[in-house]
Amino acid sequence: MTGSTAGRTDPATDRLPAWRAPAATRSNALPAGAWWLWAIGLATAASRTTNPLLLGLLVGVAGYVVAARRTDAPWARSYGMFIRIGLFVIAVRLLFSAFLGSPIPGTHVVCTLPEVPLPDWAKGVRIGGRVTAEQLLFALYDGAKLAALLICVGAANSLANPARLLKSLPGALYEAGVAVVVAMTFAPNMVADVLRLRTARRLRGRPTGGVRAVLQIGLPVLEGALERSVAVAASMDARGYGRTARVPAAVRHTTNVLTLGGLLGVCAGTYGLLAAEGAGYGLPLLVAGVAAALAGLRLGGARSVRTRYRPDRWGARAWLVAGSGAVVAAAMIRAGSADPAALHPGVVPLTAPVLPLWPAAAVLLGLLPALVAPVPPSPTGFEEQV
Repeated sequence: MTGSTAGRTDPATDRLPAWRAPAATRSNALPAGAWWLWAIGLATAASRTTNPLLLGLLVGVAGYVVAARRTDAPWARSYGMFIRIGLFVIAVRLLFSAFLGSPIPGTHVVCTLPEVPLPDWAKGVRIGGRVTAEQLLFALYDGAKLAALLICVGAANSLANPARLLKSLPGALYEAGVAVVVAMTFAPNMVADVLRLRTARRLRGRPTGGVRAVLQIGLPVLEGALERSVAVAASMDARGYGRTARVPAAVRHTTNVLTLGGLLGVCAGTYGLLAAEGAGYGLPLLVAGVAAALAGLRLGGARSVRTRYRPDRWGARAWLVAGSGAVVAAAMIRAGSADPAALHPGVVPLTAPVLPLWPAAAVLLGLLPALVAPVPPSPTGFEEQV
């Protein structure tokens, strides 16, 4: 009796502590909206500073969370592409500053390029000429801000399942959401097909480079894309995609006015929050725009006859993930009004940027999803469950 029970363990004692993240399953996977809210918070924080140390910290936080919580799904492989796009943006910004000049004055001349003479009507514009360290440093800061913003958006694209994001959209945006999801999943599937065909040719001893190899690989890829498109169209038709219910004309007009007016208010309020001179009216206009847009989307959803199967539930972990991004954005906005010099280091005269302590500590709160989000047990297993 004792020997038969010696190897058994009590299930109650094997449970994970409440603070530890559980293994991800279909029932406890985070909603895609939580990942997007977290990433938008980091992107908002990146848009409020040009300090390269804070921008690098934001990119590091996003990269760590992606490395800790992404799966092996096709969309999860896009983070590296966004990093390359960010580096390309920085390089283009530096080239434009070197060849087209900059309004930033400087005394430390790096080099002097041949200058192209321009007519009198093009005063204020130059091509070539003197390149200073101050203008290059200003261009580097400016390009790094845009690159960090793109990388934060890429983190959401790598972590959030597009299909689960589509499930959480309002009924009024369902058709547009389907088009976006199909577009987002088409490119990763094509890349996967290309990699599979290149590997197959390499195993058969055939070349994988050159025009002939590209043509031989391109035909099967296009054929697979066409078959996938036909299958998607057939499944959408079988599920009643595109069928709408009749609504009164007054409801349609009210929906259009509320939706368009709300979206304009959201754009104007967002600009007010991002611009230093619009901080007074930005938040009220943003709140009013969000309320009007939500009311319009609620009315517009009456045309949709679809139903939701297993809708995503927002639990405590989802709110913690979304809230961590919001806290990072709010802290950076507050730091911008309290100490703008720390968030925007000067370039004239040349000074080394300093890492402000409490904004940096606020950025580290963005690591919370790496602790509370469910852990994918294995990339293949998680993909099958979701």
